[in-house]
Amino acid sequence: MFINTIEFPPIKTGKEAEFLEWFKWSNSIYKNFNGFISRRLLKGTKGKGGFVTLVEHESEKTFMTMHTSKERQEAFNRLKTLLEGPLSPKFYEVVIDTE
Repeated sequence: MFINTIEFPPIKTGKEAEFLEWFKWSNSIYKNFNGFISRRLLKGTKGKGGFVTLVEHESEKTFMTMHTSKERQEAFNRLKTLLEGPLSPKFYEVVIDTE
């Protein structure tokens, strides 16, 4: 399994509701790609930390097919207008799972 996390920069003032709607909309796009497993939006607890997304894919290959798609570029273009800075992505390969 291939995991991608993205730490979002601060959301522009007054744009958090629009950001949350964007996330729901983009999930409806990404879930249609082969190999997609899940995508979650996380927020730091107790007022600390911003938003982070956790994406699970069957493989790096299926993730990259989604990541380089025109649909992803459209979603990213919509997202850029809501953020104060650049995204901070990280990539992981699952080594040991619960199963």
